[in-house]
Amino acid sequence: MFDALFVRQQFPALSERYNGKPAIFFDNPGGTQVHESVIRAMTDYLTRCNANTHGVFATSRLSDETLDYARQAAADLLGAAPEEVIFGANMTTLTFMLSRSLAAEFGPDDEIIVTRLDHDANVWPWVMMAEDTGAQVRWADVDLETCTLDMEHLRSLINERTRLVAVGYASNAVGTINDVKTIVRWAKEAGAYTYIDAVQYAPHGLIDVKALDCDFLACSAYKFFGPHIGLLYGKREHLERLRAYRVRPAGEALPGKWETGTKNHEGMAGAAAAIDYIASLGATYGRAPAHASRREKLAAAWEVIGAYEYQLMDRLLTGLKLIPRVRIYGITDRMDWDKRLATVSIRKEGLTPEALALKLAEENIFVWNGNFYAVSISERLGVEESGGLVRIGLVHYNTLEEVDRCLTAIDRA
Repeated sequence: MFDALFVRQQFPALSERYNGKPAIFFDNPGGTQVHESVIRAMTDYLTRCNANTHGVFATSRLSDETLDYARQAAADLLGAAPEEVIFGANMTTLTFMLSRSLAAEFGPDDEIIVTRLDHDANVWPWVMMAEDTGAQVRWADVDLETCTLDMEHLRSLINERTRLVAVGYASNAVGTINDVKTIVRWAKEAGAYTYIDAVQYAPHGLIDVKALDCDFLACSAYKFFGPHIGLLYGKREHLERLRAYRVRPAGEALPGKWETGTKNHEGMAGAAAAIDYIASLGATYGRAPAHASRREKLAAAWEVIGAYEYQLMDRLLTGLKLIPRVRIYGITDRMDWDKRLATVSIRKEGLTPEALALKLAEENIFVWNGNFYAVSISERLGVEESGGLVRIGLVHYNTLEEVDRCLTAIDRA
């Protein structure tokens, strides 16, 4: 049985006190707290291995080993080959970088599909690329009652001119899990690229890029208990063919041709440690034996994490429904809870989102307010001009007791 209280002891930030009291970290969709092994790995790298790569001396060779290990860990996380995973500053930066390279293949006769549900990092790079190339942007709409993608509308937009479909695996604003596998299939039938923003999904479920058959997928380690560093998967044939904007010594080999300059070595070490931590949950609490591969342990971990987070989400959504003047934005029907994450956005009548977030902050309950860079859905819901939403995001180190405290504070606000 999953032991959240034992797991919490492994996250140093959860033991910190703010204004003399412990905090409840429900700001997780904006960035999770880091596991103790991540801190150790980054400190160890900077203490013992800190050098540039491909040298003949000891610290450089240790750096090479650290980076190779991180690449394999990232590949195991995504179900990819190590040379298909690029490390960079964050998902946004990596997406803008790739859009520059893809732009050479786009022109005025081409169309790009983005959605009203996505984080702007999977919208505006493509809009700007369209401005540069003359391509046309088509917007897939949402169902305002459930905050889910209008799949029929999206399907109707895909045609022989479609060259790229950009969609999120899950909404960072309202928690919706999109049917990305179907969307990828539709795009492939039209001969279009697919670019998946998996930043919000990565802390909650297993990603398998080969099963999805997507062309590109990006996520960020600081959303899955690691440091501030981004990951981008690309199919080998695309990464080899596309032109990377790089310095000459970088060479043509993957993935180095895409990683301009010196990499964030300590960040890569920390990302690998975060992935190993998640995998350890599959062996400790899941069905994976100790001798299983890292990928097998990750699959087992996500089963355990998913079941526990469902309990947290159940308590939160059920409780919010009982509080007067609170509106939940997104899927609320219990029969459809498998189509959403434990990322829940609300408003309370009579309070701006900022005012409600401040009242929770006064009780050391940390939540986000605003549009969370998901500008389009905030505008589409008609809440952008009045402050957006309040977002409560739960992960596996949160507890039912914390959820109850948050519900009480919202009711009292």
